[in-house]
Amino acid sequence: MRLGLFMGKNKILEKILPNGKGVWIPIDHGVSDFPCEGLVDIESTVSNLISAGVNAIIAHKGIVDKYNHLCKGSNTSMIAHLSASTRHGGKNADNKVLVGDVDEAIMRGAVGVSCQVNVGSKYESNMIERMGHLSRQAYLHEVPILGMVYVRGANVNLIKNDATKGYAHAARIAFELGCDVAKTVWTGETESFTEICNSVPIPLLVAGGPSTGNNIEMLKMVKHAIDCGASGVCMGRQVFSHPNVKSIAKAIMMIVHDNASIEEAIAACSL
Repeated sequence: MRLGLFMGKNKILEKILPNGKGVWIPIDHGVSDFPCEGLVDIESTVSNLISAGVNAIIAHKGIVDKYNHLCKGSNTSMIAHLSASTRHGGKNADNKVLVGDVDEAIMRGAVGVSCQVNVGSKYESNMIERMGHLSRQAYLHEVPILGMVYVRGANVNLIKNDATKGYAHAARIAFELGCDVAKTVWTGETESFTEICNSVPIPLLVAGGPSTGNNIEMLKMVKHAIDCGASGVCMGRQVFSHPNVKSIAKAIMMIVHDNASIEEAIAACSL
């Protein structure tokens, strides 16, 4: 199912961001850290996410290649994450190298690609260069690219009184390097998160962070982020590590796409 070869970027974005909103679930964590709860039986996790109707699953190319056929006839597409490092890399662990290109991602069944930059890392310039190269390939192939730009590294140098803790700048890096969508983090309060959302003219998807097991608090965060201007979520461990992957994914879908209340989502999904 090589949609990128036939649809064009705008059509793909309409599918994975219907009405400008999206629930994207990254399951790329197995390269950096494994065993990982929720990713051992990967086929079951992928199937549950598809059954929940999530708009996109972000995974490394081997998973895309093996399981993209499960998306056939569904509302879910797969995006290939092309940045990688492992927990064993020591001082080099934050250096995300490219492990593929857009041609390969499309041939393996992805409709788009994803790339990571760690701002403040001593390898920041290398990762920025890689994102620039990948966004060029995505542009030429008319497929969307997601920018995951994190503020994490010994050299982080925040502007004085930056309430966004560098994440407005991170979103801006993704936008100015040609990304169509960017991942960001919830800052903990509405004013600074709204500032992040206002910093770029592209959709921002909020991350979930480590799994907490607290459904209500996580869904509250999603609701607050949407109200502040986020276009949806790019949330991994809070979903795939959940005891009921399908139900929690459906609840997030209701909040993002149906403007459901937290109480409505929890009741409808039996959480």
